[in-house]
Amino acid sequence: MRLSVIGCGYLGAVHAAAMASIGHDVVGIDVDTRKIESLSKGEAPFFEPGLQEILAAGIESGRLRFTTEMAAAKDASVHFIGVGTPQQAGGYAADMTYVNAAVDGLLPYLDDGDIVAGKSTVPVGTAAGLAPRVEATGATLVWNPEFLREGWAVQDTVDPDRLVAGVPSGTAGERAADILREVYHPAVGKGTPFIVTDLATAELVKVAANAFLATKISFINAMAEIAEVTGADVTQLAEAIGHDARIGRRFLGAGIGFGGGCLPKDIRAFSARAEELGRGESVAFLREIDAINLRRRDRAVELVVEALAGTVFKKNITVLGAAFKPHSDDIRDSPALDVAVKLHGLGAHVAVTDPEAIANAQRVHPQLTYVEDRDEALRAADAIIVVTEWDEYRRELSPEHAATLTAGRIVVDGRNCLDAAAWRAAGWTYYGMGRP
Repeated sequence: MRLSVIGCGYLGAVHAAAMASIGHDVVGIDVDTRKIESLSKGEAPFFEPGLQEILAAGIESGRLRFTTEMAAAKDASVHFIGVGTPQQAGGYAADMTYVNAAVDGLLPYLDDGDIVAGKSTVPVGTAAGLAPRVEATGATLVWNPEFLREGWAVQDTVDPDRLVAGVPSGTAGERAADILREVYHPAVGKGTPFIVTDLATAELVKVAANAFLATKISFINAMAEIAEVTGADVTQLAEAIGHDARIGRRFLGAGIGFGGGCLPKDIRAFSARAEELGRGESVAFLREIDAINLRRRDRAVELVVEALAGTVFKKNITVLGAAFKPHSDDIRDSPALDVAVKLHGLGAHVAVTDPEAIANAQRVHPQLTYVEDRDEALRAADAIIVVTEWDEYRRELSPEHAATLTAGRIVVDGRNCLDAAAWRAAGWTYYGMGRP
């Protein structure tokens, strides 16, 4: 099939390359000239495992191309909207500028029978507002939310755990659902659940999923706060309650909390939309979820200060990690960088290292010192703090080796990802999040 993907940021670039990899002819469209030039050369503009390979293969095969010209969408019959919906400046609501601009720009190039599939995370009710403009061209608007995990985005696109299609009622919706089944033919063919809903439900699926995950993470971090004043161990607590099949162990890892370009802004936008609908009380708990998440960053800083006898002024502190999660170079709302900046603000000499995110971090926080080599970053540190659980830190860095590099023997485990017993046995003073 011939597809267009409007918006070639994280979501759009991955989607375009993944669709080409399963055999479709795809054109990616974006207003960012530099981004399009990079993609057109088969060069991924951000780090995502597996993307570089399928991107280069798609360009070489001729099935994938990128342009800044919206007119290139004319040849496609299915058009995916994958632009960003950032948090509004000075508020919690989602900024719909890019979604509206993408639809307005696409309208002149739609033909009768075309499908416009929204993938962006939007406030519920957005599709109902856009549908009449799309339907006036003879095309059909559907909503097909994405459920990508950064670090596994290629896999999640090609082999998702479920597919959701929000469609209008009647024959137009039935036809649109059938076309989406054809778009995702490999996944549908292997039995991946294909869930057909109305437009509003499809919009809610994504924000509800993110709200639930954020709630689970902040719940265990709230338990960590209780553990810290009672002497309990939150990691043992999580293990015990995680054996309950109704709860499960995943996303019960206490630490400095979640970040990135999705969870924080999506739960805030969900709260704002609920207020607009007159149902703010229904998701009022999300405000506390957000607050708990932000408090854990402050707690990590407090642990470093406590470990260094009450002050970090002129102390050398190595921050292991800058990306908001491993297998990514994304620093949007990164807890790791937030911790680094707070320590710097307290007068510490902060050295930040990360396998992939240093360039992005430098652009946003040039006041910090960045060191590419992990061991060099550790040299002469009075304390180290793990804030992104890369394998380079949690598995490949032994406490014995680290001790040959640092000046102090203090480690703060902001992700509870280290073997506490091993580090203590090697002579380190170990501090975990919610651990005695």
